[in-house]
Amino acid sequence: MEEQSSEPEIARPTRSLAAVTAQLLVSGGPFEMETAEVGGVATRVWKHAPPHMRAVIESSLEHGEATALVYGDERLTHSAFYRSTAALARRLIDDYGVAKGDRVAIAMRNYPEWVIAYFAATAIGAIAVPLNSWWSGPELEFGLTDSGAAVLVADRERIERLGGALERLELPLIGVRTEELPEGARSWDAVLGTVACDQRLPEAEPAPDDPCTLFYTSGTTGRPKAAVGSHRNLATNIVSGSYSRFRSLMRLGLEMEEVQAYVDGMGPSVVLCVLPLFHATGAQTVMLPTLANGGTLVLMYKWDPEEAMRLVERERVSAITAVPSMIAQMTASPRLGDYDLSSLMMLASGGAPAAPALVSRTRRSMHEMLLGQGYGLTECSATATTNGGSDYLLRPDSAGLPVATVDIAIFDAAEQELPPGEIGEVWIRGPGVVHGYWQRPQATAAAFSGGWLRTGDLGRLDDEGFLYIVDRVTDMIIRGGENVYCAEVEAAVHEHPAVAEVAVVGIPDEVMGEEVGAVVRLLPGRELTGQELAEFLEPHLAGFKIPSRVHVVTGELPRNAAGKLLKKHLKREYGWSADEEGPAGVP
Repeated sequence: MEEQSSEPEIARPTRSLAAVTAQLLVSGGPFEMETAEVGGVATRVWKHAPPHMRAVIESSLEHGEATALVYGDERLTHSAFYRSTAALARRLIDDYGVAKGDRVAIAMRNYPEWVIAYFAATAIGAIAVPLNSWWSGPELEFGLTDSGAAVLVADRERIERLGGALERLELPLIGVRTEELPEGARSWDAVLGTVACDQRLPEAEPAPDDPCTLFYTSGTTGRPKAAVGSHRNLATNIVSGSYSRFRSLMRLGLEMEEVQAYVDGMGPSVVLCVLPLFHATGAQTVMLPTLANGGTLVLMYKWDPEEAMRLVERERVSAITAVPSMIAQMTASPRLGDYDLSSLMMLASGGAPAAPALVSRTRRSMHEMLLGQGYGLTECSATATTNGGSDYLLRPDSAGLPVATVDIAIFDAAEQELPPGEIGEVWIRGPGVVHGYWQRPQATAAAFSGGWLRTGDLGRLDDEGFLYIVDRVTDMIIRGGENVYCAEVEAAVHEHPAVAEVAVVGIPDEVMGEEVGAVVRLLPGRELTGQELAEFLEPHLAGFKIPSRVHVVTGELPRNAAGKLLKKHLKREYGWSADEEGPAGVP
């Protein structure tokens, strides 16, 4: 599809934020708030949010024979989804002795079984532990050991990666979509057996603030940390998503009743899930709202821009949330005009900020639709601010406005709140902020205090409350939506016998946002190429963490008086700064 020669005209907001917010938050409306005590802190919460994940899966019965899950040629109705979830929940209790608070690990691709296992565990008060399916065997083993998982639900690839670790862990295993199983493991079909037409969930009474999930997020020490999410944390997103969509449309002058009529007229959403479900964004802002509202979740095994467009056409997909690199690949595809994408009404980016140039390119190459992006962390259940509609087009470099239940503040190093325009650390408070880190009391104390989450991101607020993220306090790279912490990669590189020291940095990249780069100093008399280093790291790190650009040096790396590596100096020296073009590849 050829790009148009000029930008489409941007419709400017016609109603003030104050007027829209006052109408949305009216008493008795769907976005009514109330105050609840969460962790000893008075917190604004959505009054009409589901109380727990059990209520979400029970609502599937209300949607009956409408399609809930699509994977390839497989289709599962909401009622069948409920029955399979209820059957697995019963087996977890009866066959595996899973009780309230026990951890159920899930390690697989985006299969329907992932969704069923997640809801089966959380519906009975157990804690779902989504493990990164890109992790290597040792990384998966760490997650299982750290979480103290009582049972593992995994597909063939993850089982193969774990290898002998499964025997060492003596962990019950339910194998998904695999014919070969280790001794003692059972297949998914054998565990579920015949699912009765009147199958119902076993009795359980989860509370809103009970632990519900452990989503792993890397830490600056290089060891992943698990954020302890509650039922309330996750259920908050179901209402927050609707609130943000209403706010964007009402800013254009529509009344609340008009927006509701528009949403009702569209029918249940059909959402293409292109993000991995082990990510907070994929599970909490894509999967949960879609199923809770009676929509259809179309699952992809792995990202492929042409396959995504084919699914949009075939399933009449109405919404996609993707990382910016995925959107860039779609809009740049030479086959963009070969597919009927007219059903697509909303295209949002998450997981990493989208460059303003990408917003312009999307508007030129695709039909009119609601564009937007959000900002959040695993530690705040993925959603803190949203930027959509005309606000996004006018401020594409902004992370948006906080949802009504969230407070955003900017603090300096002395923990003094800063006025609009001043840059400092972004702090978040609201019902999405998790309980802390699993078995990490010191890390929890450092990041959470009095209901506030210290994000480690640098940002500023403008006079209207729009948030702008300008940098990161923590040493982190975001590659295609995946968080890569330099300390973890540096520790792995240091394991190579030829390496004396290493500095890992983020390199700006148009497609992935950032690539992983490394400057390596070798020990005297040793030799090492970038390819040899990549091969060495492959068994130890997930592929997205392995440096794609490596510069080998013999001299000392630059450090300051305190001994800290001067990474900005290195990025400038090797042309890896944002305003300079980096090396073409691995030397």
